[in-house]
Amino acid sequence: MKVLLFNGSPHKNGCTYTALEEISKTLKEEGVESEIYQIGIKSITPCRGCYACSKIGKCVIDDDDVNNFVQKCKEFDGFIFGSPVHYGSACGGITAFLDRAFFVAFSSGQGDVFRHKPGSAIASARRAGTTAALDQLNKYFAITEMPMISGRYWNMVHGATADEVKQDLEGMQNMRVLARNMAWFLKLKQAGEKAGIELPKREETVYTNFIR
Repeated sequence: MKVLLFNGSPHKNGCTYTALEEISKTLKEEGVESEIYQIGIKSITPCRGCYACSKIGKCVIDDDDVNNFVQKCKEFDGFIFGSPVHYGSACGGITAFLDRAFFVAFSSGQGDVFRHKPGSAIASARRAGTTAALDQLNKYFAITEMPMISGRYWNMVHGATADEVKQDLEGMQNMRVLARNMAWFLKLKQAGEKAGIELPKREETVYTNFIR
């Protein structure tokens, strides 16, 4: 079992990383591998809404790592996406990246990249905006049939620096609770598969427009 920890912050070892690193340590204690994926500071083009991915099987924008990321995700059993709060919401980089990654996975017929795999989001902020950012990020899971994993509080840490985040004892504890809940779910899913429990029945997607 392996979980991908997505650092959507432009800062490699900043506040979001500190929270993800705490999750990684706890997952290891639970016997679950993890890998931190760093989005970095490269420019990420937002989705154009061209639907080309539904025809060619990948995003037509090919000058960043989105297409490679979608393929990489096939190797993982669960996902935790972390973002700093910028202007009261998830940062622009992670939004542009995940909009395209999830849309490509769905529109190109690669929905199983994420479908039925557990997902969670964490947010870091100096002071406020975390719940809005989490609401935004959780929508990626809700539209992709991904079970959402929670902690015992909303998944957030506070601090202006990595050292300050470590002083947020409640926030860091919740990162460990989240990690244990993720490991527990993955073990249950693995046990279910071994017992022959099948995934939910698939239906053809029905689209109903509100304006006719």
